[in-house]
Amino acid sequence: MLGTAFDVGQTLTNEQRTVLRNIARSSGLWTYVEPVSLSPTWVHFDRRFGNPACSTGGYPLIKQGSRGNYVCIAQDDLNTLGYPTGGLDGVFGGQTFTAVKRYQSSRGLVSDGIIGCNTWRSLQENVVGSGATSTTIN
Repeated sequence: MLGTAFDVGQTLTNEQRTVLRNIARSSGLWTYVEPVSLSPTWVHFDRRFGNPACSTGGYPLIKQGSRGNYVCIAQDDLNTLGYPTGGLDGVFGGQTFTAVKRYQSSRGLVSDGIIGCNTWRSLQENVVGSGATSTTIN
C-alpha cells in the first residue's frame, strides 16, 4: 500500500483552499499538508512515514536499494523533468540512481545519487507547473 493521500479542492476558491489546509493541519490526522507555494490550485495532504530528510519535514532520504511510495514519487518527478528512471516501479535501482545523479549535476547539487533534503526540495520545486505528462497531471 502506498499510503493515504488526497489532492482536492481544484474547484474551490483560494480562500476555501486555505480553510481546507488549516482544517487538515489542525485535525492531527495528516502528517503533511503541502504548502500553497507547491500546490496553489489544489490542496494536498497525506500520512507520511519514516524520518524526514529535512529538519522542516517532508519526504525521507532515499537511495539505491530503497523501495516504496517515496521512490515512486521521486521516479515520477524525475521522469516528468526529463530524467528517465525506467518506469514507476518503486524500486531505486541503477536507472533511478543514474537519473538522480544526472538531475543533481544539472542543478548544481552534490551528485551522489542520494535523494536527501536538497534534492527533494529541488525536485518538488521544479516539477510544479511542468504540465501534464503520461504520469503527472498539473
